[in-house]
Amino acid sequence: MPSQEDYEAIYKDLIGFTPPRIHERIKLGLEVDPELLDLVEKIREKAMYPECLDIKTAQLILFGLLLSHVAPASEFHARAAKRAGASKEELHATAALAFLFRGLPAFNLGAEIINKIHAED
Repeated sequence: MPSQEDYEAIYKDLIGFTPPRIHERIKLGLEVDPELLDLVEKIREKAMYPECLDIKTAQLILFGLLLSHVAPASEFHARAAKRAGASKEELHATAALAFLFRGLPAFNLGAEIINKIHAED
């Protein structure tokens, strides 16, 4: 069975760190139901890395989907898209798509995230 570090390595490779909620989910899963944790992680991996999409495209889609829900986790997928080669313009275009269906709250969150992650360069 994989360890906490094994599971977290996937997230560190993708976005550079393991988000706190994911860290806690892995920790609890290993403690109370390692089999379920393993199944969840396998499903997540299968869905997040479809053979027909490159990582950048999949992460841009996830960024847009989460922005349309004004979800704070959209930042993690913006970071992953950037690490996979997405430009500031591609992230902005994705935020604009979310704006079409969620409005200014999504676009504002998108701008906040994009500026934040690019200011770290």
